[in-house]
Amino acid sequence: MTMARASSSALAATPAAIHVVRRAQPHTRDVVMIGPDGERTIVVVGEPLHPRADDPLPWQLLGELDAVFFTAQDPALLARARGARVLVVTARRRACLAAAGVAPDAIVGSRADPRERAARADFAVPPAALVMTEGALGGAVETAGGVARFASPRAAVTGGTYGAGDSFAGALTYYLAAGLEVSEAAARAAHHGAAVVGSFDPIAAQLPLTAPGPELALPASRPGGAPCS
Repeated sequence: MTMARASSSALAATPAAIHVVRRAQPHTRDVVMIGPDGERTIVVVGEPLHPRADDPLPWQLLGELDAVFFTAQDPALLARARGARVLVVTARRRACLAAAGVAPDAIVGSRADPRERAARADFAVPPAALVMTEGALGGAVETAGGVARFASPRAAVTGGTYGAGDSFAGALTYYLAAGLEVSEAAARAAHHGAAVVGSFDPIAAQLPLTAPGPELALPASRPGGAPCS
């Protein structure tokens, strides 16, 4: 619970609105090791905790958001998340996607991770777009119209790769909510992922969500909402 309180305090210091449900069982404990090449190895002890549709949280807010980034495991909650204008799902939730039977606007993952590596046809209900990152090689966006590649703005890891994928996914969700076409959103998000590999502290190295390029305003059709899990 000490780590939960520490995380809650850190999140409360940000502009984010936090909705919390507490569990009696412990969360996972992780050991993160970063090698000389900047790559990370994470040893996870225990089963991770995830939100569920039957948790006493204001799930009706999902239908009011510009975008949701979904990382949980409950198909019923994923179906509710589809009420957001833009839905982005991590590629690790293939089973949850199949059970929910929903088509997200984008599925995002890393081709270097065997748990995430996929093609659009691998999903029971194909997403509008599948975005696969490939580290220094950039990545690819697969849609019904074919595959388009995007470049990485950084060739070498000078800090650590920890947080690069999350930064990319968060930025991708934001730029899709801002109305960018998926290939352009991925190209912009690549800058956010690349910035993180220049530091061992991903939070300190994060770029503002309006960079690079001119500032973008969120559409006025719905209240602006930050991506959530």
